[in-house]
Amino acid sequence: MIELKGVHKYFGDLHVLKGIDLKISDGEKLVIIGPSGSGKSTLIRSMNLLERPTEGKVIIDGTDITEPKAPITKIRQSVAMVFQQFNLYPHKTVLENVTMAPILVKKVPKKQAEESGMVYLERVGLKEKANAYPAQLSGGQQQRVAIARALNMKPEIILFDEPTSALDPEMIQEVLDVMTDLAHEGITMVAVTHEMGFARRVADRVIFVDDGEILEEGSPEHFFTNPSNERTKLFLSRIVH
Repeated sequence: MIELKGVHKYFGDLHVLKGIDLKISDGEKLVIIGPSGSGKSTLIRSMNLLERPTEGKVIIDGTDITEPKAPITKIRQSVAMVFQQFNLYPHKTVLENVTMAPILVKKVPKKQAEESGMVYLERVGLKEKANAYPAQLSGGQQQRVAIARALNMKPEIILFDEPTSALDPEMIQEVLDVMTDLAHEGITMVAVTHEMGFARRVADRVIFVDDGEILEEGSPEHFFTNPSNERTKLFLSRIVH
């Protein structure tokens, strides 16, 4: 479903991704972990060209999206992203936020977009907030709206870039619960997160990124009970208690 081949990314002289090779299967749940500044967010943002690789290829469902003439807008319709900051439009209601992209990008009729939007708002536990504005919601609720918005595009792939890092601790679990529920479906999911309990429960595979390279990958069981790389062991010893 997603393949990265020899992906490098430079910001000026800073070499952020150093030859990343990665294959993600259809329906796989991949969790990316690593220290701050390791390149995790740049890696996930390169999967839909929010960051364009300096070198290398990104292939989505057989299409090389790094090609100059690649139908990137069309590809992005099947790759949804949920960010750290919720990026909701403050002057639009919750339902308007959830329906804008299907109406404007996919040309879905408004009534149809609203019907499916309500289904997804119910799914994230916020159907009763459809006519509220983002400022009237908690951070956790705003992030759940952002997830409903992503789902209303009917994506084949959903990318999460540290979706709980901007939340107060008591709001984190409500977002993780929605993500865990999603993981039981066939959708391909890639998540950058510091939430190790979520990674253990949900991931088919965990990769550890440090200094722009994938240092270790494996099942959650291998990763959390028997990692082989010393850098991985040190990282986990500091965050898993």
